[in-house]
Amino acid sequence: MTRYILNRLALTLPVILGVSILVFSMLHLVPGDPVTAMFIESGGASKEQIEQVRHLLGLDQPLPVQYWNWLVKVTQGNLGESIITKQSVAELIVQNFPSTIQLTVAGLGLAVLLGILLGIIAAIKHNSWIDNVTMVIGTLGVSMPSFWLGLLLIYTFGIQLRWVPITAGSDLRRLALPAIALGFSAAAIIARLVRSSLLEVLQEDYIRTAKAKGVRYPIVVVRHALRNSLIPVVTVVGLQFGGLLSGAVIIESVFARQGIGRLLVGALQARDFPLAQGCVLFVALVYVFVNLVVDLLYAFIDPRIRYE
Repeated sequence: MTRYILNRLALTLPVILGVSILVFSMLHLVPGDPVTAMFIESGGASKEQIEQVRHLLGLDQPLPVQYWNWLVKVTQGNLGESIITKQSVAELIVQNFPSTIQLTVAGLGLAVLLGILLGIIAAIKHNSWIDNVTMVIGTLGVSMPSFWLGLLLIYTFGIQLRWVPITAGSDLRRLALPAIALGFSAAAIIARLVRSSLLEVLQEDYIRTAKAKGVRYPIVVVRHALRNSLIPVVTVVGLQFGGLLSGAVIIESVFARQGIGRLLVGALQARDFPLAQGCVLFVALVYVFVNLVVDLLYAFIDPRIRYE
């Protein structure tokens, strides 16, 4: 097990390096001059001012030199300063991350509970109208964009019925609609996976033996079949966490919530180059870290997984 963990940690390092290169490239190789774009709303700037800002940001150096200097600072925990607010990018991320993680965890919790419940019901009622309705809900969840569902929830429950407030905030009533909009698609994916995995496990010999011994069917499903069918679900849940974390960018904008996503959108709109770069890198690294944890957890759940 120790060797497995060390191998997974070693394989993560090239991934992190590749993520840093992609983040740097995406924001540096886009068409146009970012410094010139910063002064558009203020009516432009002189050539001397533009060159001065370029020098301060290090944009007058070759790209390999820029990347190396940026990477050295990142490894020291220095993500630079916001051009607009002059605050530390790391401090801004720390201030906004709790709201994003709250929304992500709420969306993932809803997705896991709803997905497992619907998957179990669909598997137990296989080929019935309940199974068909559950799969229709799953198809809608996979097909419907989260921002469109968010707008529908705001219009229905916030404007028409007025059951929940639609103003920004962190209390449970204001968290409900964003969490549903964010987690519904993941719930549909988990439900379909639980259904197919559980149907496969229910055909195993040890399940038939348990039923032949007179064990009640609910106990067979929950204690024996469900436990083994959830092994592949763990990996999907980890991947969905990363997806929900990145999807929070859209949901936070739709519901005007504070968070990394809204911070990133504001940075892009204001051409705040260092802040946008720091936000993208932070989200990407969290995604990599979550996948690493799930990978290690999968080995604990399934002892058959080992490195030779």
